[in-house]
Amino acid sequence: MTRRHVRHRPAPVAAPTPQAPVDPDRTRLYAPADLYDAPDYADSLDARAYAWSRQPRDHDRARVRALHDFAIDEALDAWIEGRHIVGVMGGHDAGRGTVQYAEAARLGHALSSTHVVATGGGPGAMEAANLGAWLASYPRETVAEACSRLAAVPGFKPSIQDWSTLALAVREQYADRPRATSLGIPTWFYGHEPPNVFCDAIAKYFRNATREAILLEICDAGIVFLPGAAGTVQEIFQDACENYYATPETVAPMILLGSRYWTETFPAWPLLRTLARGRAMEGHVHLVDGLDEIDALLRR
Repeated sequence: MTRRHVRHRPAPVAAPTPQAPVDPDRTRLYAPADLYDAPDYADSLDARAYAWSRQPRDHDRARVRALHDFAIDEALDAWIEGRHIVGVMGGHDAGRGTVQYAEAARLGHALSSTHVVATGGGPGAMEAANLGAWLASYPRETVAEACSRLAAVPGFKPSIQDWSTLALAVREQYADRPRATSLGIPTWFYGHEPPNVFCDAIAKYFRNATREAILLEICDAGIVFLPGAAGTVQEIFQDACENYYATPETVAPMILLGSRYWTETFPAWPLLRTLARGRAMEGHVHLVDGLDEIDALLRR
């Protein structure tokens, strides 16, 4: 499960095509201000890159996308060096103001005291976990306060503009104290879902397959799976496959939160437990109901 830190020789890079909004030779990850670089979301780098990615494929655009993702991969390799990362996976449709959103925010807040929190970088539970990490230096009551304020715009539909404007205002409100660093790894493949602004570092890829694999690989401390649907189930078993073939020292914990959900609503737990039987991963798969149970199960 541990991501190998391989330093690559720089590839020869041509200048971006005139219509490409992204730099294929970036040397650092994105910050929220990079992606939300205009007052109107429709004019932002994030929106322009998504629109550009949906244009008909041709050689030049394919080359720029590939080189851009390679550059992000390199920047991410450098960024994660020396950090212990725990992943939080969960549904994009956990709206602000819901119990699920508040629980993910509390989890991110709790985990950020000992680990770097990484998510898929999008809305819903992902945003909530990054929000909790952003507020690491504040008391738990502040997390609830921020969640309550964000609930005024529950989701990015019908207006990404309203959703992101409120989030940026909340981020600014709590920017006066030292905070934990968290990571988001979104993709323009799902570009209709905007990236959340509570990460300090954003590794945004064009290729979703690359993004999915890397997000799972870098979580050396383990991954917490919150209730979700198809995407979260995919991530559970993609991670399980990595752990199934891993050597004992590289297995990272898998923690499913919500016993009823993962045994009845989406019964992934029985299959995961059966898959793990007799393998090095057997003692590293867990089903829990309380947030206070999670920290002790993670790798240090």
